[in-house]
Amino acid sequence: MELLLILTYTAICTVIFKVFRIPINKWSVPTAVLGGVLIIGALVLAMNYNHPYSESTRWYFQSIPMVPQVRGRVVEVPVQANVPIKQGDVLFRMEDTPYREQVESLQARLDKANDDSDHMKLELDRAESMEKQGAASNRETERWRAQYEASIANIDDIQSQLDSAKFDLDSTVVRAPSDGMVTQLVLQPGMMVARAPLQPVLVFLPDVGGALVGWYRQNSLLRLKPGTDAEVTFDALPGQVFSAKVRRVLPAIAEGQVVPSSDLVEYDPKVPPGRIPVILDIDDPDFEQYQLPHGMFGQSAIYTEHAHHVAIMRKLLLRMASWMDYLFPFH
Repeated sequence: MELLLILTYTAICTVIFKVFRIPINKWSVPTAVLGGVLIIGALVLAMNYNHPYSESTRWYFQSIPMVPQVRGRVVEVPVQANVPIKQGDVLFRMEDTPYREQVESLQARLDKANDDSDHMKLELDRAESMEKQGAASNRETERWRAQYEASIANIDDIQSQLDSAKFDLDSTVVRAPSDGMVTQLVLQPGMMVARAPLQPVLVFLPDVGGALVGWYRQNSLLRLKPGTDAEVTFDALPGQVFSAKVRRVLPAIAEGQVVPSSDLVEYDPKVPPGRIPVILDIDDPDFEQYQLPHGMFGQSAIYTEHAHHVAIMRKLLLRMASWMDYLFPFH
């Protein structure tokens, strides 16, 4: 941005020297240079503080790495890449024969255990009745009670295994966690997948929008207020400038974060000061006609109510920077 100011001033001075035929000597050139230092320095100082500019603005988005809960061979992938789907739609299916057989086996064991428990309950009731009549001892009653309680515990154990087996069986069908789409689909039938947190098999993009974040210098913090007017340009749309608003200034900077460890925090001169992340909302209706990919990069500027006359220069420089996006060597 400062380079654009210098080039503009140089062009103006060149025109003035040519039009008015000002001689180039030891007085005119230093005067022009000194004037440029003062004028450009004052403009840069006023703009950077009152109308900050970020040369690094990006559209951030969320992604969900899809990791299967069970291991198996993929038998169907009905979803298509980059096609919107609804929550609950099937992403892929795995071979479920071993999991279904496990459920059927446990269900059979549970049915038998329930029958045995019912029989023991009848015997327990009979023993308690005979004990009251004096026809059986308390030892007999306690024996049947112990067997009945053991059968109940066995039923609970089998039921727990059955619930886990049913969960595994249901997990052979992986569904979309929300509305969205799958991108860069490489999963195909016949592939083996397993529960490995560091090896997702699909990348799902939820339809929850994103966040346009501009990274601003820390000396602009006092002027970064929610609701302030802003403008955004994107490298993919040269010459296009979109109006926006400041939604929020995020409360943390990554360079200062501390993670749990046994080490104390120490000063590290290698760590840069960091930029302040500011979320911007584009309110320009013309922006809706463009279908930009997630993660787009651009520039942004914020215009405060202070020194509003200087904002004109910042707007002009932002547009000049956007015009430079036509030139591929600059990227």
